[in-house]
Amino acid sequence: MLRQFLLGKIHRCVVTRADLDYMGSITIDPVLIEAAGFLENEKIDIYDITNGSRISTYVIPGTSGSGEIGINGAAAHHVQAGDLVILAAYGWMTEQEAAGRRPKVVFVDGHNAPLRTLDRECTPVA
Repeated sequence: MLRQFLLGKIHRCVVTRADLDYMGSITIDPVLIEAAGFLENEKIDIYDITNGSRISTYVIPGTSGSGEIGINGAAAHHVQAGDLVILAAYGWMTEQEAAGRRPKVVFVDGHNAPLRTLDRECTPVA
């Protein structure tokens, strides 16, 4: 049986622009794409921490080193520049495949520069 597991995510990045007139998708700095293990045109989910919106779209690369997180097309009605978001990709695999794989969890600073990458989700200690 195939089950869906987290492949990678970028945690609490800042949306740098929202463009209603673009055809669709999310534009991401290639440095972040690589750090999270995303692929061009891969489906990802956007979880807007600021307003609670959840959207699915696909990845397109922006300018390397720019820190860009650009929300394009209809999604720009739900996510605005300055919002904090989580970007996550999932994949289907067997339990055996999942046992040998760990997600890439990327933490960024306030300008979307990668700070560190972990191979697991971690719960903050209160």
